Amino acid sequence: MEMLITLLILAAAAVGFATGRLRSDVVALSALLLLLLTGILTPEEALAGFSNPIVIMMIGLFVVGGAIFRTGLAARIGGSLMRLAGSSQRRLFFLVVVGTAVIGAFVSNTGTVALMLPIVVSMSARAGTDARRLLMPLAFASSMGGMLTLIGTPPNLVIQEQLVEGGYTPLSFFSFTPVGLICIAVGALALYPLSRHLVRHGVHGDARQKGGKSLSQLVSEYRLGEHLAHVTVSPSSPLCRQSLGTLDLQARYGVSVIEVRRQSRQGVLIRSVSQESAGPATVVQGGDTLYLTGDDADIRRFTADYGLTPGDAGSSDGPADDGGLHFYDTGIAEILLLPTSRLVGRRVRESGLRAKYGINVLAVRRKGEYLRDGLADLRLLSGDVVLVHGAWAQIGRLKDDEDDFVLLGRPLDMADRVTLDYKAPIAALIMIAMIVLMVCDFIPVAPVTAVMLAAVAMVLTGCFRNVEAAYKTINWESVVLIGAMLPMSVALTKTGASALISHSLVSALGQFGPLALLAGIYLATSVLTFFVSNTATAVLMAPIAISSATALECSPYPFLFAVTLGASMCFASPFSTPPNALVMQAGAYRFTDYLRVGLPLQLIIGTVMIAVLPLLYPF
Repeated sequence: MEMLITLLILAAAAVGFATGRLRSDVVALSALLLLLLTGILTPEEALAGFSNPIVIMMIGLFVVGGAIFRTGLAARIGGSLMRLAGSSQRRLFFLVVVGTAVIGAFVSNTGTVALMLPIVVSMSARAGTDARRLLMPLAFASSMGGMLTLIGTPPNLVIQEQLVEGGYTPLSFFSFTPVGLICIAVGALALYPLSRHLVRHGVHGDARQKGGKSLSQLVSEYRLGEHLAHVTVSPSSPLCRQSLGTLDLQARYGVSVIEVRRQSRQGVLIRSVSQESAGPATVVQGGDTLYLTGDDADIRRFTADYGLTPGDAGSSDGPADDGGLHFYDTGIAEILLLPTSRLVGRRVRESGLRAKYGINVLAVRRKGEYLRDGLADLRLLSGDVVLVHGAWAQIGRLKDDEDDFVLLGRPLDMADRVTLDYKAPIAALIMIAMIVLMVCDFIPVAPVTAVMLAAVAMVLTGCFRNVEAAYKTINWESVVLIGAMLPMSVALTKTGASALISHSLVSALGQFGPLALLAGIYLATSVLTFFVSNTATAVLMAPIAISSATALECSPYPFLFAVTLGASMCFASPFSTPPNALVMQAGAYRFTDYLRVGLPLQLIIGTVMIAVLPLLYPF
């Protein structure tokens, strides 16, 4: 009876996953609760999934991958690969596939696609190639690349856990590499002709941004690059150790300091950058970089009087937005003045914006005209759009003052997307150290420990703006899904359902030999991915694969690899994996596009791997 109930719950969960009316994590939790309420699982067994090393490792990998993106490290790697393509469409295609696969070996496939998608769209435009021909292969390549390493895709971690629990020798970090290389080679060669079916004239992906203007759009619109200058303060300058309030530069020179930036280095690679929105209490120190607004002649006079070193606004150290403005700690945003605002009729110097919020006014947009000169004495009018500059936290406070103005767009969302490029070397060191710890068996550190150490190190070294930004990189839906579905395999084993399914497979296919059984497990896993997420499918099929191998007295390794391949190479549906869904809107794909391209690819890779797996891992 318990077996029947378990199978019915599994079937109901599969229907829930397939229909998509409920979120996958809600479906998984509902199935887990049913197993609890029916007494099939004890509370300890049901909750054990959330303390499983797979779940903990996934959380850590989300944080590590997020830091790689936030610091621009992944963008640098991807951009370098894309530049090699030149104008050759064939070279561009294979570089997209291979480059994405390499990144996907160490970073989650969802994050890899999120990184590479804008790069691929840009490169396809320069090469004159329809982006539709590249975006779906991009998603598929991220999944194929996940087969290169132990951490590349969650199904790999699932079969590793099954081997450990079964008392078998665990796989090493690069045990998956031969299988992954074959998948990438076969997949790339098959995808190139198949991708021609994706080109549909007159249809283009929607690459528009939502949620307001981006930082680069604001900088360009207000032409900040033409109206900003920056100077460096030498230690011998009379400006040192003086406050801006005491200097009163606006009255004496007509110059305003909007930002003070300080940099320091600890060694060759580690660099820290601090930005401060300038105010009367700001004290200038030697080595500071001051960002100024004002007439060129006034800035030159101020620079000469204080022995400052002038610089080109766009020449600051490291990649920057137009005008040399980095938006690490500070940012810009627009506010719209309401007719009832207390600021209407007041001069900018009387507005109290700096005193109350610690922000500076950079420009005012009034009836299509951009006002930048003489801002201190400019009277504000109803309907003015004011461009302000300040610390991100201070800008966030502006949304609370709805009586005077409206904060336009979502500046705090923009802050979360700002690249902390000066932290890229640190992120690279941490990532390499994590991989070394996971690869070298002689180092007594478990993989989950290495990942968690790397995740904490990313946070402590400032690769995220704050701890909250690190938490935002975690896909909690995936974490809950896996944590809730892992006990399902316990229920299947406990009630004898796994044994029944494996015995059925053995009786139906075992008489034809282990190769037929291997093909059956691969096919069953592939079909299940149409209805259940690839990770959940691997969780369900891995114990069945081990039981089937044991019944035939064969090695479990080829059968478990069939499970992870069948679960990872799921290309025939846009909903099987997040990368498939990510590119659907950008490429304006239809469900039939995945069937026309993904299904043949899935069958080709499956056929090749069924023949190759026994050669790599004999029965």
